[in-house]
Amino acid sequence: MDGAEARKLAHIVIRTRRAFKQAICKSIKQHGIDLTFETLQVINSLWQEEGVSQQTLAERVAKNKASLTGLLANLEKKGYIFRRECTDDRRNKRVFLTAAGKELQQTVKPAIDDVYVYVEKALGLDSIRINQNLFTRLYGIVEDY
Repeated sequence: MDGAEARKLAHIVIRTRRAFKQAICKSIKQHGIDLTFETLQVINSLWQEEGVSQQTLAERVAKNKASLTGLLANLEKKGYIFRRECTDDRRNKRVFLTAAGKELQQTVKPAIDDVYVYVEKALGLDSIRINQNLFTRLYGIVEDY
């Protein structure tokens, strides 16, 4: 064993992630939504849980704090989020959605859902479930290395 097959698998995973990103970007553009993929990741994380610290948000979207600061400034300028100092540590800020940021979900969700529904129809639920198990296991193996 020389790892060649695992290398091919890793390459396919990376290419697949890139293809998903491109499909989502295409769909949000077709729906007239003015967000980058990176800002979409941030706002999607806030739809799951808002009021988190910038550090926590950076970890969740896999961005460094400097990159996240620029994304947050962009979302703030568009009126989708606001930041508030933490009461226990004024150096840290928590991030919240504005009403417009919350309403944006109604526009963005159908655009994203289009991509995932298309994939579900093309692959079928059984195939997706089998692969979810495989990739969950793969993630655990690589994470444990």
